[in-house]
Amino acid sequence: MDLYQKVALVTGGGTGIGRAVCMQLAGRKATVVINYSRSKDDAEETVRMILEQGGRAIALQADVSQDEEVRAMVEQIVQQYGTVDVLVNNASITHHIPMDDLESVTEEVWNDLLAVNVKGMFYCARAVAPYMKHRQQGAIVNLGSIAGQTGLGSSLPYAVSKAAVHGLTKSLARSLAPDIRVNCIVPGAVATRWWAGREEQMKQLAPHLLLQRISTPEDIASMVCSALEQEAMTGQIITVDSGQTL
Repeated sequence: MDLYQKVALVTGGGTGIGRAVCMQLAGRKATVVINYSRSKDDAEETVRMILEQGGRAIALQADVSQDEEVRAMVEQIVQQYGTVDVLVNNASITHHIPMDDLESVTEEVWNDLLAVNVKGMFYCARAVAPYMKHRQQGAIVNLGSIAGQTGLGSSLPYAVSKAAVHGLTKSLARSLAPDIRVNCIVPGAVATRWWAGREEQMKQLAPHLLLQRISTPEDIASMVCSALEQEAMTGQIITVDSGQTL
Protein backbone atom coordinates (compact mmCIF):
# COMPACT_ATOMS: atom_id res chain seq x y z
CA MET A 1 0.00 0.00 0.00
CA ASP A 2 1.28 3.43 -0.93
CA LEU A 3 0.77 5.51 2.22
CA TYR A 4 0.66 8.80 0.32
CA GLN A 5 -2.49 10.70 1.37
CA LYS A 6 -3.86 7.70 3.23
CA VAL A 7 -5.75 8.29 6.48
CA ALA A 8 -3.95 6.54 9.33
CA LEU A 9 -5.21 6.06 12.90
CA VAL A 10 -2.52 5.38 15.50
CA THR A 11 -3.72 4.51 18.99
CA GLY A 12 -1.55 5.68 21.84
CA GLY A 13 0.26 7.85 19.32
CA GLY A 14 1.49 10.57 21.65
CA THR A 15 4.65 8.97 23.00
CA GLY A 16 7.32 6.35 22.41
CA ILE A 17 6.74 3.89 19.59
CA GLY A 18 3.38 5.47 18.80
CA ARG A 19 4.91 8.90 18.28
CA ALA A 20 7.68 7.44 16.10
CA VAL A 21 5.06 5.66 13.97
CA CYS A 22 3.09 8.88 13.59
CA MET A 23 6.18 10.80 12.50
CA GLN A 24 7.16 8.19 9.92
CA LEU A 25 3.61 7.96 8.55
CA ALA A 26 3.56 11.75 8.22
CA GLY A 27 6.91 11.55 6.46
CA ARG A 28 5.24 9.29 3.92
CA LYS A 29 2.57 12.00 3.47
CA ALA A 30 -0.21 10.14 5.25
CA THR A 31 -2.84 12.06 7.22
CA VAL A 32 -2.27 10.97 10.81
CA VAL A 33 -4.94 10.74 13.52
CA ILE A 34 -3.26 10.47 16.90
CA ASN A 35 -5.44 8.77 19.47
CA TYR A 36 -4.85 9.27 23.18
CA SER A 37 -6.66 8.32 26.34
CA ARG A 38 -5.06 10.54 29.01
CA SER A 39 -1.85 11.88 27.40
CA LYS A 40 -3.44 14.92 25.75
CA ASP A 41 -0.35 17.12 26.00
CA ASP A 42 1.87 14.45 24.44
CA ALA A 43 -0.59 13.83 21.61
CA GLU A 44 -0.90 17.53 20.86
CA GLU A 45 2.89 17.86 20.90
CA THR A 46 3.11 15.08 18.30
CA VAL A 47 0.55 16.92 16.18
CA ARG A 48 2.61 20.09 16.47
CA MET A 49 5.78 18.26 15.40
CA ILE A 50 4.03 16.88 12.32
CA LEU A 51 2.48 20.22 11.37
CA GLU A 52 5.86 21.94 11.68
CA GLN A 53 7.21 19.51 9.08
CA GLY A 54 4.37 20.30 6.71
CA GLY A 55 2.30 17.22 7.46
CA ARG A 56 -1.35 16.71 8.34
CA ALA A 57 -2.40 15.48 11.78
CA ILE A 58 -5.05 15.79 14.47
CA ALA A 59 -5.38 14.38 17.99
CA LEU A 60 -8.55 12.62 19.17
CA GLN A 61 -9.35 11.35 22.63
CA ALA A 62 -10.87 7.91 23.17
CA ASP A 63 -10.40 5.10 25.66
CA VAL A 64 -9.86 2.12 23.36
CA SER A 65 -11.21 -0.25 26.01
CA GLN A 66 -14.63 1.36 25.54
CA ASP A 67 -16.32 0.22 22.33
CA GLU A 68 -18.68 3.20 22.16
CA GLU A 69 -15.79 5.67 22.42
CA VAL A 70 -13.88 3.83 19.70
CA ARG A 71 -16.86 3.85 17.34
CA ALA A 72 -17.47 7.56 17.98
CA MET A 73 -13.81 8.34 17.28
CA VAL A 74 -13.81 6.42 14.01
CA GLU A 75 -17.07 8.08 12.96
CA GLN A 76 -15.50 11.48 13.60
CA ILE A 77 -12.49 10.56 11.46
CA VAL A 78 -14.73 9.38 8.63
CA GLN A 79 -16.81 12.55 8.78
CA GLN A 80 -13.66 14.67 8.52
CA TYR A 81 -11.54 12.64 6.09
CA GLY A 82 -13.93 10.22 4.38
CA THR A 83 -12.45 6.93 5.55
CA VAL A 84 -9.75 5.17 7.54
CA ASP A 85 -7.15 3.40 5.40
CA VAL A 86 -4.65 2.34 8.03
CA LEU A 87 -4.87 1.34 11.70
CA VAL A 88 -1.88 0.94 14.01
CA ASN A 89 -3.03 -0.67 17.26
CA ASN A 90 -0.27 0.62 19.51
CA ALA A 91 -2.07 1.55 22.75
CA SER A 92 -1.14 -0.77 25.61
CA ILE A 93 -0.79 -0.66 29.38
CA THR A 94 0.89 -2.78 32.00
CA HIS A 95 1.19 -3.34 35.73
CA HIS A 96 4.66 -4.03 37.10
CA ILE A 97 4.33 -7.19 39.19
CA PRO A 98 7.07 -9.79 39.81
CA MET A 99 6.39 -12.89 37.76
CA ASP A 100 6.32 -15.13 40.84
CA ASP A 101 3.94 -12.90 42.80
CA LEU A 102 0.68 -14.53 41.78
CA GLU A 103 -1.28 -13.15 44.70
CA SER A 104 -0.81 -9.59 43.43
CA VAL A 105 -2.43 -10.50 40.11
CA THR A 106 -5.92 -9.38 41.03
CA GLU A 107 -9.08 -9.50 38.98
CA GLU A 108 -8.74 -5.75 38.50
CA VAL A 109 -5.27 -6.17 37.00
CA TRP A 110 -6.52 -8.84 34.60
CA ASN A 111 -9.48 -6.71 33.58
CA ASP A 112 -7.37 -3.59 33.03
CA LEU A 113 -4.77 -5.26 30.83
CA LEU A 114 -7.10 -7.43 28.77
CA ALA A 115 -9.52 -4.53 28.25
CA VAL A 116 -6.91 -2.23 26.71
CA ASN A 117 -4.32 -4.60 25.26
CA VAL A 118 -6.65 -7.15 23.65
CA LYS A 119 -10.25 -5.98 23.54
CA GLY A 120 -9.14 -2.45 22.65
CA MET A 121 -7.30 -3.69 19.58
CA PHE A 122 -10.32 -5.74 18.56
CA TYR A 123 -12.70 -2.81 19.03
CA CYS A 124 -10.53 -0.55 16.88
CA ALA A 125 -10.17 -3.16 14.13
CA ARG A 126 -13.91 -3.84 14.11
CA ALA A 127 -14.74 -0.13 13.94
CA VAL A 128 -12.51 0.62 10.93
CA ALA A 129 -13.15 -2.61 9.01
CA PRO A 130 -16.37 -1.56 7.21
CA TYR A 131 -14.70 1.53 5.75
CA MET A 132 -11.67 -0.43 4.60
CA LYS A 133 -13.85 -3.13 3.09
CA HIS A 134 -15.91 -0.52 1.27
CA ARG A 135 -12.74 0.62 -0.50
CA GLN A 136 -11.51 -2.98 -0.83
CA GLN A 137 -8.21 -2.16 0.78
CA GLY A 138 -6.86 -1.58 4.24
CA ALA A 139 -3.99 -2.45 6.52
CA ILE A 140 -3.80 -3.04 10.25
CA VAL A 141 -0.69 -3.50 12.36
CA ASN A 142 -0.93 -4.62 15.98
CA LEU A 143 1.92 -4.06 18.42
CA GLY A 144 2.76 -7.22 20.29
CA SER A 145 5.73 -7.95 22.54
CA ILE A 146 8.37 -10.60 23.04
CA ALA A 147 6.68 -11.02 26.43
CA GLY A 148 3.94 -12.80 24.51
CA GLN A 149 6.52 -15.21 23.08
CA THR A 150 8.73 -15.83 26.10
CA GLY A 151 6.17 -15.64 28.92
CA LEU A 152 8.39 -13.10 30.67
CA GLY A 153 7.67 -9.42 31.08
CA SER A 154 6.55 -6.64 33.38
CA SER A 155 3.86 -8.95 34.76
CA LEU A 156 2.24 -12.29 34.04
CA PRO A 157 -1.03 -10.73 32.80
CA TYR A 158 0.94 -8.44 30.47
CA ALA A 159 2.73 -11.41 28.89
CA VAL A 160 -0.55 -13.26 28.50
CA SER A 161 -2.26 -10.21 26.99
CA LYS A 162 0.48 -9.87 24.38
CA ALA A 163 0.28 -13.57 23.51
CA ALA A 164 -3.42 -12.91 22.95
CA VAL A 165 -2.55 -10.01 20.63
CA HIS A 166 -0.46 -12.38 18.52
CA GLY A 167 -3.41 -14.77 18.30
CA LEU A 168 -5.83 -11.92 17.60
CA THR A 169 -3.65 -10.87 14.67
CA LYS A 170 -3.95 -14.26 13.01
CA SER A 171 -7.68 -14.51 13.62
CA LEU A 172 -8.33 -11.00 12.28
CA ALA A 173 -6.17 -11.73 9.24
CA ARG A 174 -8.48 -14.64 8.43
CA SER A 175 -11.66 -12.74 9.27
CA LEU A 176 -10.85 -9.63 7.23
CA ALA A 177 -9.16 -11.15 4.16
CA PRO A 178 -8.87 -10.50 1.28
CA ASP A 179 -9.49 -6.76 1.52
CA ILE A 180 -7.69 -6.01 4.79
CA ARG A 181 -4.23 -7.19 5.77
CA VAL A 182 -3.44 -7.66 9.47
CA ASN A 183 0.08 -8.15 10.82
CA CYS A 184 1.84 -7.85 14.17
CA ILE A 185 5.18 -6.28 15.01
CA VAL A 186 6.79 -7.72 18.15
CA PRO A 187 9.36 -5.45 19.80
CA GLY A 188 11.91 -6.56 22.33
CA ALA A 189 13.48 -4.00 24.64
CA VAL A 190 12.94 -0.51 23.22
CA ALA A 191 14.49 2.72 24.52
CA THR A 192 11.29 4.51 25.55
CA ARG A 193 10.21 6.22 28.77
CA TRP A 194 9.27 2.75 30.09
CA TRP A 195 12.98 2.50 30.94
CA ALA A 196 12.94 5.73 32.98
CA GLY A 197 14.83 4.91 36.17
CA ARG A 198 16.08 1.66 34.64
CA GLU A 199 18.86 3.11 32.48
CA GLU A 200 21.52 0.99 34.21
CA GLN A 201 19.48 -2.14 33.59
CA MET A 202 19.21 -1.20 29.91
CA LYS A 203 22.97 -0.67 29.68
CA GLN A 204 23.53 -4.11 31.21
CA LEU A 205 21.13 -5.78 28.77
CA ALA A 206 22.52 -4.29 25.54
CA PRO A 207 25.87 -6.15 25.45
CA HIS A 208 24.06 -9.48 25.77
CA LEU A 209 21.95 -8.92 22.66
CA LEU A 210 23.29 -10.30 19.39
CA LEU A 211 23.36 -6.82 17.86
CA GLN A 212 24.56 -5.28 21.15
CA ARG A 213 22.06 -2.44 20.96
CA ILE A 214 18.62 -1.64 22.35
CA SER A 215 16.04 -0.96 19.63
CA THR A 216 14.80 2.59 19.22
CA PRO A 217 11.18 3.62 18.67
CA GLU A 218 12.24 4.54 15.13
CA ASP A 219 13.43 0.97 14.52
CA ILE A 220 10.00 -0.37 15.41
CA ALA A 221 8.19 2.38 13.49
CA SER A 222 10.13 1.55 10.33
CA MET A 223 8.99 -2.06 10.52
CA VAL A 224 5.40 -1.01 11.22
CA CYS A 225 5.40 1.13 8.07
CA SER A 226 6.99 -1.67 6.06
CA ALA A 227 4.25 -4.05 7.17
CA LEU A 228 1.61 -1.52 6.18
CA GLU A 229 3.18 -1.11 2.74
CA GLN A 230 3.81 -4.80 2.00
CA GLU A 231 0.77 -5.98 0.04
CA ALA A 232 1.65 -9.70 -0.08
CA MET A 233 1.74 -10.31 3.66
CA THR A 234 -0.95 -10.94 6.27
CA GLY A 235 -1.25 -12.81 9.55
CA GLN A 236 2.46 -12.52 10.28
CA ILE A 237 4.14 -12.06 13.66
CA ILE A 238 7.41 -10.20 13.04
CA THR A 239 9.97 -9.86 15.83
CA VAL A 240 12.27 -6.82 16.05
CA ASP A 241 14.48 -7.33 19.11
CA SER A 242 18.19 -7.10 18.17
CA GLY A 243 18.38 -10.88 18.55
CA GLN A 244 17.11 -10.85 22.14
CA THR A 245 14.96 -13.97 21.81
CA LEU A 246 17.12 -15.99 19.42
